[in-house]
Amino acid sequence: MKDLMYFIAKLYRASGFRLVLNITLVLVISLLEGLGLYLIIPLLGMIGLLEQQAWNDWPLVSGVQTLLEGWFTELSLLLVLVLYVLILGGQAMLTRLQSLLSTRMLQGFIRRMRMETYEGLLYARWEFFLRSRKSDFHHMMSNELGRVNQGVFLFMSMITAGLFTLIQIGLAFWISPLLTAFVLLSGAALALFGRRYIRGSKRVGEQTTELSKYYFAGIQEHFSGIKDIKSNRLEPFHTSWFARLSRQMETNFITFGDINSKSQLIYRLSSVLLIAGFIYVSIEMLHTPAEKLILIVLIFSRLWPRFIAIQSQSEQLVTNIPAFTAMRRLEQELRQEREWTGGEEENKGKQEKLHMTQGIQCRGVSYRYKPDSPVYALRDITIQIPARQMTAIVGRSGAGKSTLMDLLMGLISPESGEVLVDGIPLKEQQLYRLRDGIGYVPQDPFLFHESIRHNLKLVAPDASEEELWEALRFSASEEFVRSLPLGLDTVIGDRGIRLSGGERQRIVLARAILKRPTLLVLDEATSALDTENERLIQTALESLRGSMTIVVIAHRLSTIRNADQVIVMEQGAVIQQGGYRQLAQDRQGRFSRLLQEQTGMTK
Repeated sequence: MKDLMYFIAKLYRASGFRLVLNITLVLVISLLEGLGLYLIIPLLGMIGLLEQQAWNDWPLVSGVQTLLEGWFTELSLLLVLVLYVLILGGQAMLTRLQSLLSTRMLQGFIRRMRMETYEGLLYARWEFFLRSRKSDFHHMMSNELGRVNQGVFLFMSMITAGLFTLIQIGLAFWISPLLTAFVLLSGAALALFGRRYIRGSKRVGEQTTELSKYYFAGIQEHFSGIKDIKSNRLEPFHTSWFARLSRQMETNFITFGDINSKSQLIYRLSSVLLIAGFIYVSIEMLHTPAEKLILIVLIFSRLWPRFIAIQSQSEQLVTNIPAFTAMRRLEQELRQEREWTGGEEENKGKQEKLHMTQGIQCRGVSYRYKPDSPVYALRDITIQIPARQMTAIVGRSGAGKSTLMDLLMGLISPESGEVLVDGIPLKEQQLYRLRDGIGYVPQDPFLFHESIRHNLKLVAPDASEEELWEALRFSASEEFVRSLPLGLDTVIGDRGIRLSGGERQRIVLARAILKRPTLLVLDEATSALDTENERLIQTALESLRGSMTIVVIAHRLSTIRNADQVIVMEQGAVIQQGGYRQLAQDRQGRFSRLLQEQTGMTK
């Protein structure tokens, strides 16, 4: 429950006065509803419709009677009914006001929660994403956040029902303490009995969280790999998996429904027995006057459904407790993993790109993805990336090329050693300046399900039409974009699926160039291009030499013939470094052997 109370405290901090006003309105509404029920029988008795009783013995009644007699010379049925309508009508209007206030307050709170979670994810360190599943973020942002919203709503509903119940119980105590105590003791016994159902609901809630995570993870993985599924005829296997998971989820919801309906049945049956026993005790043992008995029965006939509702809401609330726990855990983790953003937020729109004049240097850099792992992704890396030159990084798969690239872009921080930009250690305050000046083209190009224009202008919102076509021309994309039905305004599908692999890479390259970067990073950027387009890209890159720093991860060594420097990596270490021709002529070196494997040449 501490996680629930943590979020309720956040609701109070976010809502402030509105939460206090909401609870105050609930109190007033409950009081008016109670007074309407409490006064109707004495008022009817005052005008002679019921047998005259000692109304002065009723709390508040004598005061109300004196007040009314001071205003009106004679009470009538019409006057009594008008007073009754005014009381309950006012209560109805306040109920609407309270409902709207509560809705605005809760929706404002959940919007704030969405924004905090989304922003926390966006500003988390890259290492956080390396060890997490993307589907878990989708699960938290949609399913668990929704359950937190429902849980807060249920808690507020329970507060409302609880205040109403307390006021009604207070009125009932005024009328007959003994009868009220009898009903409350019966209700307390039922509440103790109902704890077993609440514990069962909590277990179901924990299972719901795990099944939901599994569902989101599976769905994302399957549809991300839909091409492999269809090409390998794996539809039956995945259909079977989905059927098993669906049955588990169905069983989970049915189990909760069974727990909830069983507790409701017990409460409803017990209410029938309680009312019968209550009436018998009142008449035969306590000799309660008829008018008091009617009023108390009326009060508790309205209260008992509230008891049942509170029990049901409690069961639903505890099924959402795991969501509160998961959201709080994520919030704590994101707080710890948050990158430094103060400079970016304080100087937004004023901070210039980091223009390199000397280059990037790594001194004795080592890095492990897991601190306790004996395997290093990078081991004692010492290299210099000269400014305004082209550096190629090569090696077999798993050599550490992409990890080194992440380090150079400031996405990860070294475990030991340091990275310097123009001789200054790369600290958190410089990360955003560096990234503002990076144009990145990944091996697996990512495009949004939007138009080509939208995807390009993400990095340069103010780019002109001519600048867009210039970037496309540079990346050898102009011809195919002009041939599309809507040109720049053609929507390219999820992740750019309506384009070929080579076309996607060229669009991403155009986007990187449009940014006018200081550092252009290409991670296998020409791997999906044919020979002709590869030649065009090489020519374009050659024209950029001297104007920006270019770092290329290359598997096809033919793409780096004009590199100023080649760095060869193996098992996380730099084993060779030098010019292309220099390394190619070293017949005993790793680069020469890699070159021979690709060209088919022998020693």
